[in-house]
Amino acid sequence: MRLYAVVATGGFRRYATYRVATAAGVFTNTVFGFIMAYTYIALWDQRPHLGGYDLPEALTYVWLGQALLMTCAMMGGGFEDELIERIRTGDIAIDLYRPADLQLFWLASDLGRAAFHLLGRGIVPVLLGGLAFDLALPASPLSWLAFLLAVTLGVVVSFAVRYLVALSAFWLMDGAGVIQITWLAGLFFSGMLLPLTLFPGALGELARVLPWSSLLQIPVDVLLGKHTGWGLVQAYAFQLSWAAALLGAGRLLQTIATRRVVVQGG
Repeated sequence: MRLYAVVATGGFRRYATYRVATAAGVFTNTVFGFIMAYTYIALWDQRPHLGGYDLPEALTYVWLGQALLMTCAMMGGGFEDELIERIRTGDIAIDLYRPADLQLFWLASDLGRAAFHLLGRGIVPVLLGGLAFDLALPASPLSWLAFLLAVTLGVVVSFAVRYLVALSAFWLMDGAGVIQITWLAGLFFSGMLLPLTLFPGALGELARVLPWSSLLQIPVDVLLGKHTGWGLVQAYAFQLSWAAALLGAGRLLQTIATRRVVVQGG
């Protein structure tokens, strides 16, 4: 476990070196936060409790969405591009010989990346949003701890999806198309554009049971107190179930892909 803790720390430090990019990201998230906030204000002005949220809750949803956009890598930007390139060039053979599990290595690195983005790109936009708008941020530390746990589980689910996408390069050799499809699905079904409670009928029911709802919809609802007691346990169980299922699928695909590397001669 010490090895993976070091890898996670290295992932955090790696992204911390890109200070200009981080500042630009904070600016971009803040600008889009204001654009979406005023869009939501226009929507909620017509229907004050749209989707089960009042206006302060809806605005909180907007700014937390900006905080979690890169944290949960809803538009990619994590390890997957690097892993795909290593598969394409054959350097993955070196990784397989290392005394570290391939999946756990990249998971640890991605957790470090997510921690940096949450702190480096997430806090400032939320603080600025709180200065400009009336947000429904809880005062209880327990609510924030529950939120952080939900975010962590969301990051793991996000990693598991992107790991499957990266492994597809063993067969496709170029995962660019799959990555684009995945982040489009992630933006839509995570609730980044609109809360999933606004999706009508069967589309809404489908969106809420897909893994991407773990990335934003569930963490925000946890912070806003939409999940309490047994409902909170069920929310965590939902995220854990998807994390376990997708990580298991990634492990199986990794085993198949490893055999493919051996058959091809490394």
